[in-house]
Amino acid sequence: MNHPLILEGITRRFGAFTAVDGVSLEVRAGEIVGFLGANGAGKTTTLRCACGLLTPDAGRVTISGHDLGSDPLEARRAMGFVPDRPFLYERLTSRECLAFVAALYTVPPAQAEARVETLSARLQLGDALDQPIESHSLGTRQKVALIAALVHAPALLMLDEPLGGLDPASARALRDVLREHADAGGGVLVSTHLLDVAERTCDRVVMLQRGRVIAAGTLAELRGNRGDATLEQVFLELTRLPENPA
Repeated sequence: MNHPLILEGITRRFGAFTAVDGVSLEVRAGEIVGFLGANGAGKTTTLRCACGLLTPDAGRVTISGHDLGSDPLEARRAMGFVPDRPFLYERLTSRECLAFVAALYTVPPAQAEARVETLSARLQLGDALDQPIESHSLGTRQKVALIAALVHAPALLMLDEPLGGLDPASARALRDVLREHADAGGGVLVSTHLLDVAERTCDRVVMLQRGRVIAAGTLAELRGNRGDATLEQVFLELTRLPENPA
């Protein structure tokens, strides 16, 4: 079975600055992978390379068996992406926007409408489904962006800081939806600064620092001999930079 996502040696430079330096990781079917790192570690740039918004200077992206470089259409059909600042068509209602996105993926209208109704109920979108997006709060926009990423039932779902603007109940509903997507055979890669959420939600984590992977594995694997250390404690220890010499 093809993994939903395989990154092999992804490198991305901006002039003389190397934002992502040889990142390799995989997301397997049935799992949620947390993508962790401090601000500026390269997480967003990596995700943008993985979804095709940026072209890497080196490396390979494979999505559900399709090479993003040589077979971009099929690779993109197999993914859903929620960026840190989602773009939505503000003059449309949520329902109209989601129907448009579904049509782009050639999802039959009846099937798309059923998925939209189900996901809207799960994420408690309520009356906002038939209101203009320009009237939505940040949290409601985030919910619409997530439904748009899921409406075509992709093998891979990637999210960049998806909990922004969500209240606790909505955040819990989002975590449940991600778990169900993975349990149904999909893969999820989620970037987040909320380490307690990652600890409760993710099956594995990948830690990035200065554009490089410094650790990857389950919490038990990353703990090693640290006993019952939390993910926050493990993360802070692994990402602690050496002090400058006097």
